[in-house]
Amino acid sequence: MTTRTMTYRQALHDTLRSEMLRDPEVMLIGEEIGVFEGSYKITAGMLEEFGPKRVRDTPIAEEGFTGAAIGAAMLGLRPVVEIMTINFSLLALDQIVNHAAKIYGMFGGQARVPLVIRTPGGGGQQLGATHSQNIELFYAFVPGMKVVAPSSPADAKALLTAAIRDDDPVLFLENLALYNTTGEVPDDDTPAEIGRAKVTRRGSDITVVSYSRMAAVALEVAELLAESDGIDVEVVDLRSLRPLDRDTIIESVKRTNCAVVLEDDWLTYGIGAEIAATISDGAFDWLDAPVRRVAMAEVPLPYSKPLETAALPQASDAITAIRETLAAVTGRA
Repeated sequence: MTTRTMTYRQALHDTLRSEMLRDPEVMLIGEEIGVFEGSYKITAGMLEEFGPKRVRDTPIAEEGFTGAAIGAAMLGLRPVVEIMTINFSLLALDQIVNHAAKIYGMFGGQARVPLVIRTPGGGGQQLGATHSQNIELFYAFVPGMKVVAPSSPADAKALLTAAIRDDDPVLFLENLALYNTTGEVPDDDTPAEIGRAKVTRRGSDITVVSYSRMAAVALEVAELLAESDGIDVEVVDLRSLRPLDRDTIIESVKRTNCAVVLEDDWLTYGIGAEIAATISDGAFDWLDAPVRRVAMAEVPLPYSKPLETAALPQASDAITAIRETLAAVTGRA
């Protein structure tokens, strides 16, 4: 299989274009996605190529255009909504949670909602507390939604392809810090399986479970620890938060007997808590140490760059957690 090196941003752009060429029912809708080509230039050139009927610029009215997209999906189109940041999705919370997620179940399968909501989040860009959140937990909590969070350009392509072709509503999470990252992307358009995690690095000493930006950090940490400490870290990239691939997590922990969970959000009630509970339920007898969790500080994210950096989880925090976990296991570190 041939591959090309490209950025995460380019992988998203090319996938949207490819799916629009493949299926005339795919359309784009969102703020500034047409003339301005999107706040992050994911939709650059789309309006010129596909026209205003399929690339719809909207007012700053998230509840309104998300609701319009839900209606369009129910009538046979496949809208891809761009919400400028996940923080603004709160304005469309009723449409997403009470309508998109529930229509298929409430009406006995008479109508489906093949809708994708693309939206970036994450801190580190000095955008302040109300523009830097990772609130994917709000949506991963809701039955009827699918929530995916790719960490690499290749997964961005494969999961976006899968999301657009899926007959259920999918929240597609992007992290601002990933847009300029690069990687090898296959030339084919094979969709990923939504709900299937990926072991991105095999290891024998400890399992690190993460998603989105922190899954990329986990790989960096694994290579650093292999070189500096001889620690062999296995990395599990969740890729999908709902459905959650519990089997892959449990199987990995049974092999390594230790686990650390990394997430880019607050610790309390977080995704990491769900993963820790999953490990406790499915691999408790294999654990040689308690599951450790690494997350951001429990504060509204500061605008000040030094304070923002201090609040966000860093590679050094993951390294410390891994070393301390293994140190608690006799003869392991």
